[in-house]
Amino acid sequence: MLLMGSLLLISILAAVVSNRLGAPLLLTFLVVGMLAGEEGVLGIEFSNPEVAFFIGSLALVIILFDGGMRTHKERFRVALWPAISLATVGVALTCAITASGVVWLFDLPWPTALLIGAILSSTDAAAVFSIFQSQNLRIKQRVASTLEIESGTNDPMAIILTMTLTSIIASAESFSLAWISLDVVQQVVIGYLAGWVGGRAFVWMAQKISVQFSFFPLLAAASAVVIFAMTSGIGGSGYLAVYLMGYKIGNSRLPQLPHILQVQDGLAWLSQIMMFLILGLLVTPSHLMEHWSLSLSVAVLMIFVARPLAVLVSLIPFVFPWREQVFISWVGLRGAVPIILALYPWLTGVPNQELYFDIAFMVVMVSLIVQGWSLAPMARWLGLEVPAPAEPDRRMPLDRLGSKDPMEVWVYQISERSPACDHCWDELRWNVDVEFVGIIREGEWLLPKSQPVLREADTVIVVAKLEHVGAISRVLSAGGKTTELQSSEFFGDFTLRGDLLLKEVAGFYPVGSLDSKLLAVSLHDYFTQKFHRRVVVGDQLQLGLVLLTVREVTDEGFIQQVGVKLLDEKAN
Repeated sequence: MLLMGSLLLISILAAVVSNRLGAPLLLTFLVVGMLAGEEGVLGIEFSNPEVAFFIGSLALVIILFDGGMRTHKERFRVALWPAISLATVGVALTCAITASGVVWLFDLPWPTALLIGAILSSTDAAAVFSIFQSQNLRIKQRVASTLEIESGTNDPMAIILTMTLTSIIASAESFSLAWISLDVVQQVVIGYLAGWVGGRAFVWMAQKISVQFSFFPLLAAASAVVIFAMTSGIGGSGYLAVYLMGYKIGNSRLPQLPHILQVQDGLAWLSQIMMFLILGLLVTPSHLMEHWSLSLSVAVLMIFVARPLAVLVSLIPFVFPWREQVFISWVGLRGAVPIILALYPWLTGVPNQELYFDIAFMVVMVSLIVQGWSLAPMARWLGLEVPAPAEPDRRMPLDRLGSKDPMEVWVYQISERSPACDHCWDELRWNVDVEFVGIIREGEWLLPKSQPVLREADTVIVVAKLEHVGAISRVLSAGGKTTELQSSEFFGDFTLRGDLLLKEVAGFYPVGSLDSKLLAVSLHDYFTQKFHRRVVVGDQLQLGLVLLTVREVTDEGFIQQVGVKLLDEKAN
């Protein structure tokens, strides 16, 4: 108990240091596990792949369940089909291209090469978004949504391929593409149905039973494990089922949902830490050097050849600018899933069983170091960063009041950049309903009836409906946390309505000569015509010496606000 508690404590403290260095958190946990292993500082001998596989599988269930609950319908509207293409066609191409390179370079048998490709074909959303969060980086919604949905749905595809190929190799059956395809379809269909039924059943159960709120997060996690086991037992993809189950629960209007998400976040991080610690303990660094040339070659092949080609082919039907395709290609970050999948051949007695584990471990290490450390600079270099949105500093759901519309208490720290700074509450103009609770100033509560002036460093407390968070935050917040990219730098100092006609815009800004038919088009329609897809915040178009940037989009996809930035004529 002392040993495991100490390893967990050291991992968390090391994560604080790695955050400041910009290192991937998962790499930190992996290194701590290796340092504690039999060839490390503590010399702990751990060589039990069965235990590691069990812990890893259970951790993946919790992580995928959490990822599904945090995937909102809006992201599916923006990027569902590109992400599905990457998770299916992209995974298959990554596997095939990697296998072809391994056969050509090292003359390995095709079944072995395909199994290596299948094990390494999935990406890790947790690794990617933990880096974004640690560096306070926000990228364009379409790119972020595509990466998030892809990472949540390609894990089941990679798992299905790996288990199918392992079964063929272990049983010495003849390689049959038709049999593999049929097995994949069966697991996907059963997994989808089980996830849908499991999600609906949990929502119904949560609405009917009456217990303490503290039990609901535990009930959700236990239900996910049960659905995973039942789905796997009847020949379906349990991982796909728990992801879809999480999605159904996360997009329901359960009053218990905020509390479930808070606890689930901690469970997901605990699962990742324990999973990487166990995998770090299991590996023997000296064994990695036996296959170092093959492992490094596979890593280079996947990062610079297989992933870019798979992304290029998968996104052909969709309109993605080259900058976004380059970034999605570079964000093919490998995480815990390939290492855990590499344990499956080990457990089933496949020949050269440790080869798969050593290759997967080395490739993950290279991916986390090379790609993980460069994600944030790459996003900024490609111009995909957008300013953080205005939002409360703290949020407290009022989930026990029984209101039809979810309500929350929001806390804002007033800064000199807040539009409300140096104003009384009655001087602020609202187009939504909001209740002013008061101000905390130097530890004292100032009631609304005293008509206090909002000053820098004041803590303002309000109550409102969840749907109005954006409108209220734009007045009370400083426009998001301070980052290298400020709103005025990205969107410009001026804002126009999306329904404004280009004729009206041309009356104030140097947009150049426009066709007479174009003058009667609104900004919303102009962006829609140019992009031929759903427009997201951060999309840009240039008209003459004016750069137009989408600033706000409704859930239905209508552009409400467009930022205007005047360009330098010489630079243009």
